[in-house]
Amino acid sequence: MAGAAMQPAATWIGHATVLAQFGGLNVLTDPIFSERASPLSFIGPRRHQPPGLALGELPHIDLVLISHNHYDHLDLPSVRALQAQAGGPPLFVVPLGVKPLLAGQGLTRVVELDWWQSTVLTTPRGHAEIVMTPVQHWSSRSLTDRMKTLWGGFAVFTPQFHFFHAGDTAYSKDFADIQRYFSERQSPLNGGGFDLALLPIGAYAPRWFMQAQHVAPAEAVRIHTDLGAKRSLGIHWGTFELTDESLDEPPQRLADARRHQPLADDDFFVLALGATRKLPPRPR
Repeated sequence: MAGAAMQPAATWIGHATVLAQFGGLNVLTDPIFSERASPLSFIGPRRHQPPGLALGELPHIDLVLISHNHYDHLDLPSVRALQAQAGGPPLFVVPLGVKPLLAGQGLTRVVELDWWQSTVLTTPRGHAEIVMTPVQHWSSRSLTDRMKTLWGGFAVFTPQFHFFHAGDTAYSKDFADIQRYFSERQSPLNGGGFDLALLPIGAYAPRWFMQAQHVAPAEAVRIHTDLGAKRSLGIHWGTFELTDESLDEPPQRLADARRHQPLADDDFFVLALGATRKLPPRPR
């Protein structure tokens, strides 16, 4: 489907994995389809719900965004499967330092970005600019590589839709900076804010320990406002039990936070696993 004819849509697959379809492109965020978020198959956080879509049910993926190297965001069996998809591999866009890990898995189309760096993807069906943005988090896959690779969020601009993926983050002034940076930048692709932002709402308890690395739902609502997003989808909940809150608590806390703003339910929403929300395209 040509970019101008594709109605934007987002399907929640689980955790931070979302299939976003816009501008003629199929975009996948932080893919994890494995049973565990762990380097080992027999120990580590186990999936409480199956993926909303199986790998074999995905359309051809054009672009994979990987926000950082934690096991619940960068799953090697999943990226190897995407590399082998019919029709050729997607473009994997990753933070600085992550490319060697993926190259060691046989991935052939990998671009590393620093904060505020960009790359362009052009396919027969669509064209996008991808910009990596700062967020407050950290990286590690072992006891010896903490903070050795970068982490971040992604802004993706097409003429038909503007998209943001926060990955993992604490609340910080980065989001107001992101909004200001793109509102001031001279480019025909940006302007008018983000049409959809993927914002984490889970893995926040206890706050004394998690507040420096993960937002609670009320802080996610502040990020939504800071970004000037038209709509946000709550991610990073309900799949892996990583922290002390119950798996179904984040949407309840998000509903409370919306009422205090106030925000309409459709302004910042959650989806059932495998559910799709169709979204309005940017006015032409």
